[in-house]
Amino acid sequence: MEKSLKDQVALVTGASSGLGKSIAIYLARAGAKVAVNYHSDEEGAQDTVNIIKKEGGQAFAHQADVGDEEEVEEMFQKVFDTYDNFDILISNAGIQKDAPLDEMTLEDWELVIKTNLTGAFLCSRAAVRYFLKHGVVDGISKSAGKVIFMSSVHQEIPWAGHINYAAAKGGLTEFMRTLSQEVANKQIRVNSVAPGAIKTSINEDVWKDEEQVKELLKLIPYNRLGEPEDVSEVVLWLASDKSEYVNGTTIFVDGGMSLYPGFIGNG
Repeated sequence: MEKSLKDQVALVTGASSGLGKSIAIYLARAGAKVAVNYHSDEEGAQDTVNIIKKEGGQAFAHQADVGDEEEVEEMFQKVFDTYDNFDILISNAGIQKDAPLDEMTLEDWELVIKTNLTGAFLCSRAAVRYFLKHGVVDGISKSAGKVIFMSSVHQEIPWAGHINYAAAKGGLTEFMRTLSQEVANKQIRVNSVAPGAIKTSINEDVWKDEEQVKELLKLIPYNRLGEPEDVSEVVLWLASDKSEYVNGTTIFVDGGMSLYPGFIGNG
């Protein structure tokens, strides 16, 4: 893999498993030094670090709740203290607490919003403050910094029974677009990646069940489930100078799920 991120520093939140783990490994393979954030899965985070180090990369794990202002500030300080630099934020940490609206507790509503939306605010604010201080560094990147939010097809597609999650991802869309508009003239790039149905450990019970996969594929025109690598390749491109003129947009990695495939054949 081309070392397109050589000498750059990346923080990936929620990198102990799933997409975050895959993205952290991909960025490291491209030459980035990686901070691996986790909330509770220390073993998973350390496994991510070990994989990166085994392949010759640099990484460390750091526990922090992305929805906690003090813990986020401490995490960014640890990144600065360790690598003396910071270039890329992958705001990936997220949770689900599913229920119909009439059964959803205020606690579960607030927890999802806190992690999935407030967490994106706190982490991107800390990142942007640093990017504004150091500006563009010659020989490192054409941009002063890159922020990539992990969104979801459900920023566009309503999802009954998951109203807190869908609301957080919908809010993240305009948060990303507005932040991009606000900081683009400082050469800070802000984008989102919106995965569809991706085979990760969190939905293993679905993709290991032939009948559930058969039903799910009715929603995916490309007729296969996504792999973590499908998403990681796009994130890597967005983090590199190859996408330098891409700003304020969402790239859907969903096999066409967001095209409302129920209308295939005229509905």
